[in-house]
Amino acid sequence: MKNKKKLCFGVIIGTRAYFNSALATDVRRQLLKTLTDEGYDYVILPEDATPTGSSSIETREDGLKCAALFRENRDRIDGIIVSLPNFGFEIGIINAISVADLHVPVLVQACNDENDKVDLDSRRDAFCGKISVCNNLYQYGIPFTDTVLHTYSIYSEHLANDINRFAAICRVVNGLRHARIGAIGARPSGFQTVRASEKILQTSGITVVPVDLSEIMGMAWAIKDDDKALLEKVASIKKYAGVPSQYEEKLLLQAKFGMAVEQWIDDNDIDAVAIQCWDSLEKNYGCAACVTMSMLGEKLIPAACEVDIAGAVSMYALTLASGRSSALLDWNNNFAEDNNKCVCTHCGNFPKSFVMDNIELGTLGVLGRTLGKVHTFGAIYGKVKAGDFTFFRISTDDPRGCIKSYLGEGKITDDPYGMDGCIAVTKVDNLQKLMKYICKNGFEHHVAMCRGNVKDILEEAIENYLGWKLYVHE
Repeated sequence: MKNKKKLCFGVIIGTRAYFNSALATDVRRQLLKTLTDEGYDYVILPEDATPTGSSSIETREDGLKCAALFRENRDRIDGIIVSLPNFGFEIGIINAISVADLHVPVLVQACNDENDKVDLDSRRDAFCGKISVCNNLYQYGIPFTDTVLHTYSIYSEHLANDINRFAAICRVVNGLRHARIGAIGARPSGFQTVRASEKILQTSGITVVPVDLSEIMGMAWAIKDDDKALLEKVASIKKYAGVPSQYEEKLLLQAKFGMAVEQWIDDNDIDAVAIQCWDSLEKNYGCAACVTMSMLGEKLIPAACEVDIAGAVSMYALTLASGRSSALLDWNNNFAEDNNKCVCTHCGNFPKSFVMDNIELGTLGVLGRTLGKVHTFGAIYGKVKAGDFTFFRISTDDPRGCIKSYLGEGKITDDPYGMDGCIAVTKVDNLQKLMKYICKNGFEHHVAMCRGNVKDILEEAIENYLGWKLYVHE
């Protein structure tokens, strides 16, 4: 991913003066320790900045001090964490968040009372106070994320788990709100299914950056055969995938294309890219785009086929949520008599870590029959290993003027399947219901997938913060 900086959270410790200040001091210390231990940075008022101590916020004046600090660090803060050692006072907290006006995700955490410690020196009442804080956030129209339990001990393992989940939500929300999606080449005329509205995407902060395919090919042709970086690129391709001896002579051409694409991505600050892989590149340049796209995905720069811009956004969302490479697949073939299985495939662009197995370079099966195999070298061949996966797809619905999406989880199986290219035999519960939803609601045949289960992260990010229409498949 382009943005590899350490995530930073604005931290608010809420309090009320008539509760024991030592409780807030303890919570502050442990919360900041957990953030540090989990690899995050934070912005918080100094301990002596408010009358109650421990940087705890109570009054409107306290909230304004916190808001000023957050505004000064606007470019650093990715999310806000509110922790309630006790009942808290909503006035200070809501002023801190609303006046800071950062428009980042907010996590609300509250601490448990212990049944044998509810005397005036030990009681917290945060169970009740959290309801008041959340009520204020609702009144102000500020979306927020809840913790796994309404309250728990600040020393509980739930804290680190909630923070890490919240960090992934922040990555998705902030990453998509500022995403730059490259569009290399024109959409193939035969793929009207992947048409997308740049204007609708822009309403969510997603910018599409186009470039003509001829410019990339021109950059590639300008690289000299003895260029040191080119020879290093050839070596990296050989290390990445097996290369049949009869196609080694094509590696210089393949490597030049990869270098040109990567240079354009760097020059234009691109997060994910959609490439005109079919079929101008093969006709006019002489190789496929697949291994370039696969290697980009391995670097966490998702690359989508057939200038599928919305597909690239879908892949990027999964990469942000999981921190892992994502792939773009076709819902392609039924599997035997099992109506919950589907063969998902593409010509050969899956990242190696998505396949989780050895991969080899070859030619494009379908295009090779019409254009000649020698012109279509560069496809990835690999059978995807079994494991859990999350699938996700967005689409711009122009008649309704919105972004719509669907999301779910499934399993990749070990079932063999005799087809060239990248193959993943998948099993999704109630698959027929999902296929009906996709068809009835005008979604594309492409779907993005990543390893692991990140459905809940994307669901929270999309429904709560981005406001896109979402169908969650169960």
